[in-house]
Amino acid sequence: MAIPVVYNLRSVKERWTSSVVAVLGIAGTVGVFIAMLSLANGFKATLVSSGSNDNAMVRRAGSTSEMDSSIALDQVKILEEFPGVAHSSSGPLVTPEVVVIAPFPLRSTGTDANVQVRGVSPRVLDVRSKVKMVEGRFFQSGLNELIVGRNVDKTYAGLSLGDSVRFGGGTWNVVGVFDAGGSAFDSEVWCDARVLNQVYHRPESVFQSLTVHLNSAGSLQQFKDAVTADPRLTVDVSPEIEYYAKQSRTLTTLIVVLGGLVAGIMGIGAIFGALNTMYSAVAERSREIATLRALGFGSGSVVFSFMIEALLISLAGGLLGAVAVLPLNGLTTGAMNWQTFSHLAFAFRITPVLIAMGIVFALFMGVLGGIFPALRAARRPVAPALRGM
Repeated sequence: MAIPVVYNLRSVKERWTSSVVAVLGIAGTVGVFIAMLSLANGFKATLVSSGSNDNAMVRRAGSTSEMDSSIALDQVKILEEFPGVAHSSSGPLVTPEVVVIAPFPLRSTGTDANVQVRGVSPRVLDVRSKVKMVEGRFFQSGLNELIVGRNVDKTYAGLSLGDSVRFGGGTWNVVGVFDAGGSAFDSEVWCDARVLNQVYHRPESVFQSLTVHLNSAGSLQQFKDAVTADPRLTVDVSPEIEYYAKQSRTLTTLIVVLGGLVAGIMGIGAIFGALNTMYSAVAERSREIATLRALGFGSGSVVFSFMIEALLISLAGGLLGAVAVLPLNGLTTGAMNWQTFSHLAFAFRITPVLIAMGIVFALFMGVLGGIFPALRAARRPVAPALRGM
């Protein structure tokens, strides 16, 4: 025979002060837990969305990123003619690219932050169809002109449409702003690859990567097979989306580990708060427990009843914590991308899955905080408590 749940609801209401303390402790822990996971989720989503299933990334064999890669112009010419490469009226849809890191002052603090400057080809907007010009115009080949991502325009001083800025020994004019759909490109500055090589005194015929737009996602294997079979090439080919997913792993792992440690430490405190609340309830209700046992409710029913109370408290804390962090969803922040050593703007990304994980975490804390007091309540002797009535 089970004890009615209404009994537990009334009990929690009667002891509302201690219950509120336990609820707030669990809510704070769940809030931190969800916030840290949403931070990692947002960073990963920003980078992964930079890639396209229809694009392939070509880099020097053995390189870990664009920064330590190099591809010569003659290799680019060979790759352009391989099967699987999409073409337009202007030619093969490929963009040989170079990247440099340049410091620019943040609007918020005035201190410098590293920005990734990407030298691209005139066909880059056809290769990366997600990227759209929203202000101004695309840069002219051969000129010191920049187009900037929408986050760059908002984040850095001196990089708005119409501004002139000096870096790398050259003076550049900002002629356009592009929207990359919330991807990592929104935190980049783009210009003509050949001009960027000239300004930084690099060989004009050497690039760091080649992004290839394929006829379809299914053309990737055909393209890779052609690359592997050509002895003139020493390059690696990977899906563009896979490349950017790998870039996100270092920081997302760090955020998840640190967030887990913080949430774990706070969780221990929240569990002790729940233990204290439930042990106090057991001590105050010894006569109630004895009466329930005398009315025929078994030890199992008492354990179950106290666990229901602990779960009610933890569920309330979980829901409160989840609701408290919802305003963070979509809030833009920034962090260093340790693969490129450049500053990357991204948004907190709270999903239903993260909220569900937070509530499950809260219930887990409720189980740990309620099981021992519940067992103690079930073991209390009946006769002495009844004689004291």
